[in-house]
Amino acid sequence: MNIIVITGGSRGIGAATAIEAAKRGMGVILTYNTNAGAAHKVVATIEAAGGKAVALPLDVANVDSFGAFKEAVVQTLAATWHSATLHGLVNNAGYGLFNPIETVTAAQFDGLMNVHLKGPFFLTQALLPLLASGAAIVNLTSATTRVATAGVAPYAAFKGGLEVLSRYMAKEFGARGIRVNAVSPGAIRTELGGGLNDEFEAMLAGQTALGRVGEPQDVARVIATLLSAETAWINAQTVEVAGGYII
Repeated sequence: MNIIVITGGSRGIGAATAIEAAKRGMGVILTYNTNAGAAHKVVATIEAAGGKAVALPLDVANVDSFGAFKEAVVQTLAATWHSATLHGLVNNAGYGLFNPIETVTAAQFDGLMNVHLKGPFFLTQALLPLLASGAAIVNLTSATTRVATAGVAPYAAFKGGLEVLSRYMAKEFGARGIRVNAVSPGAIRTELGGGLNDEFEAMLAGQTALGRVGEPQDVARVIATLLSAETAWINAQTVEVAGGYII
């Protein structure tokens, strides 16, 4: 069985990806920061459908905790799947901040950087020894790296950095057959940044060729496919999953 780690798996795209991956026969280790109840609800959903999943706490902004998290993953792999290796990593955890550049504080800037760029960099580094040859990594970026959207400059800048980092990971990990791709969602109905009100949703839908905002499952299906052998020759790419947003 292929076993994957998904950060930020208690809600939104992360939760949908955990459920979708489990449907495809993958074992899932999903992480949560503060909402243990929501994470365990995702685990219960997966188990009710015959899958296997475990929820572990992780603060992606706290690099110093990654060594302990790696050991927790090792113990979980052994106890739950009698395995010592991972076959996939999805760097998904994140949050939104809507502020114009002139009002962004250094603390807000650092918080976004730690979660969206520094965290994925060093978490991947920490878990790399556990990844099997031929494993797959998927980094969640954003369509805001392509379409400049007022109020999200730091968020978009760090997602842009993660997109570049994905190509460098693909280059450096290629000798082990590890593929690395980025998935770039457009407007998705999640709680990120406070969610969507009716007016905002209508505006976004009007800017999207397919005439609606996306659902978490729309993105989850693409992530799960990139983790599978079906996409074994797709590497170092950014796949925008946005229904044709501002084209």
